Amino acid sequence: MALRILAVLLLLLSACGPSPEQFNGRMEIGDTAPVVFSGRQPKRFPIRGMDAARFQTSVDWERAKAVGIEFAFLKATEGGDLKDIKFDDHWRGAGRAGIVRGAYHFYYFCTTPEVQAKFFIDTVPRTRGTLPPVLDMEWNPFSPTCQRRPDGATVRNEMQRWIDIVSAHFGQKPIIYTTPRFYQENGLSAFKGVEFWLRTTAKSPAEAYPGQSWRFWQYTATGTLPNTPGLVDINVFNGSAESWQSWLEQRTIR
Repeated sequence: MALRILAVLLLLLSACGPSPEQFNGRMEIGDTAPVVFSGRQPKRFPIRGMDAARFQTSVDWERAKAVGIEFAFLKATEGGDLKDIKFDDHWRGAGRAGIVRGAYHFYYFCTTPEVQAKFFIDTVPRTRGTLPPVLDMEWNPFSPTCQRRPDGATVRNEMQRWIDIVSAHFGQKPIIYTTPRFYQENGLSAFKGVEFWLRTTAKSPAEAYPGQSWRFWQYTATGTLPNTPGLVDINVFNGSAESWQSWLEQRTIR
C-alpha cells in the first residue's frame, strides 16, 4: 500500500511540472529586462560579478559562484554612521563561496569626508586578497536629511580627501563608482590615475561616458541568480580572464 501511495504522489508531482525553485533556479545568470547595447555585449565579457546591499536579503553565494559570479562589491557604509544591515552576512557568505569581494561606501554630502572615511575604515576588515575599496558617488534625491548639492570643484575636493585617507589605510587606491548624470555634472573626467566602475543600463559606456576608460561596468539592475530572490545588479570586468588574474595580483589588498 505504501509503495502504491508513493507512486501516486510521484505521478502527481511530475504532472505539475517543475517546482518554482527548479524553474527559476536554472544554472545561469539571467536578466528580466535585457538590453541590446551598441558595440560589445555584456555576455561577451568573460568575467562577471554582482553587487549587493540590504535589498538583497538572501543570496545563495555558492550557486552564484557556480553560475559564474567571480566578484562582488558589497555595500558597507553610508555617510558617517549608517552601516548596511546585510554587510556582515554578505561579506562572510561571499568569502566562504570563494567569490572575490570588496566593500563600497555611499557618499553623504552633509558629513565631512574625514568622518566618512574613518567610519568606513572602522567598519570594513582589512582582509588580504579582497578588492580595493569603492567610493559610490551619485546624487540621492530621496535623502530626508541632506539636500546639499555642492558644485563640482567642491565635490571633487571632498572625494579626493576621502580617497587619500582610505588609500593610506588599505594600501590600494579606491575605485570610483558613478552614474552618467553625476559624472557629467561634477566633471569627474578630471580624475586621473583612478579606476572607474560605471553604471549605465541603457547605453554602452562609450556612449554614456565618452572618452572615459573604465574597469567595471554595471550594465543591469534587473539581473537574476539561481536561488536568490529578487533582482540583482550585474557587472562585468573590462578585460580577459588572463587580465583579470593579473589585475587581481596588482590591486587586491595585501
